[in-house]
Amino acid sequence: MPVPVPRQRAIPAVESGQAPAAMPAQGGGPLKEEANRTEAVAQNTGGTTLTLLLIEDDPAGSPVLPELQDASGTSIRVRTARNLTEAERLLTDDVHCILLDLALPTPGRASAATGDGAGAGTDELAVLRHVLQLAPRHAVLALTASGDAERGTEAVRVGAQDYLFRDELDGRLLSRAIRYAVERKRSLTTERKLAEGRMRAQENRRLERGLLPTPLLDGSALRFAARYRPGRSRALLGGDFYDTVRTPDGTVHAMIGDVCGHGPDEAALGVELRIAWRALTLAGLCGDALLGTLQEVLEHERSDDEIFATLCTVDIAPDGRSAGLCLAGHPAPLVAGPDRPAELLPYDNNGPALGLLKGARWPRMQVELGAEWSLMLYTDGLIEGRVGSGGERLGQEGMVEMVRRQRASGLTGEALLRAAVNEVRQLNGGELTDDVAVVLLDRGV
Repeated sequence: MPVPVPRQRAIPAVESGQAPAAMPAQGGGPLKEEANRTEAVAQNTGGTTLTLLLIEDDPAGSPVLPELQDASGTSIRVRTARNLTEAERLLTDDVHCILLDLALPTPGRASAATGDGAGAGTDELAVLRHVLQLAPRHAVLALTASGDAERGTEAVRVGAQDYLFRDELDGRLLSRAIRYAVERKRSLTTERKLAEGRMRAQENRRLERGLLPTPLLDGSALRFAARYRPGRSRALLGGDFYDTVRTPDGTVHAMIGDVCGHGPDEAALGVELRIAWRALTLAGLCGDALLGTLQEVLEHERSDDEIFATLCTVDIAPDGRSAGLCLAGHPAPLVAGPDRPAELLPYDNNGPALGLLKGARWPRMQVELGAEWSLMLYTDGLIEGRVGSGGERLGQEGMVEMVRRQRASGLTGEALLRAAVNEVRQLNGGELTDDVAVVLLDRGV
């Protein structure tokens, strides 16, 4: 007989009265148990015209496919293919579901003599596996012989959305099956994407958490506390960076900096500068020599010549009573003590930010701290938040007054930093858009 030519056809509704409705099948796959659920799915997604690709060796002469209509009353478009080669050609983006006869032989394999097309020693689901590889984004319904529930169940395990018995089909059941398979495939795809997104987010959090510094203060009497809030939504790391290390001579070195911008590139550059600072500090560099080398690192690593970074470095003498201070376009630290109200350290010799001027110099200022003190280093995210509904900023003076008040209430260490950041957010009327980093070093007697 002549070979039928693959074609697309619209099948009129069996439920419209133009054709007699088939009696509901008494057997079938798990869809008979899912009738209520699939009916609800069809109602929720009605109005979308679906396209079915039937892959069956004699789609024109076979009574396999009854008349179809979806829940919205629209005829389901049907394309037919008699083998996988034709199916691949007809499998375009507008196909929503594939109805596959499991008796169909795979390419290059002759059909077995049995009615199911499965010869001895062959993979009975090879054709299904081939289709799933060919169409990983499409819903697939498996068609098998009546009573072969074990094969149908295995088809679902392999990746089909459901199975149906070939000689028990009716229009209502198959229409519902197609709609359910499409929605189930969409649901599975969405769940997989969400799971992949959650996994990527967890990996990013682990990476960012690993990039945050661990202070090296073994042997030091100083107490350390830090608070960090990136401006990027759902991020753990921003363009602000800080670190603290103690060198073998007993000097404690602290640093805080801010790369202009708030994206992942700026965060990565901040990590590079922090690691470079630690390595150079442990190698014995400080002051102008250290900052000059960090500028070279920034110039080599930045993605744009306009990117710069501000920096504040402090090296505290082994006896804890004095420190050297270098500022590269960064706000001056705040110092306070039992008999010393919170105030800013001198910033008259503030040098330029890193990456702005070739051959720049950064003078090192000697400052006296006393016997008992608290030293707070911070980035401009703490002082640039708005105060109330107007355009006024908190500023350094406002920050100093805030810290004085909080210290007078008995707050110290981590509690002081937490209260400071929370109050700045409240004054701003919500989340801060800039990164915030604050480091606190305390020396008691």
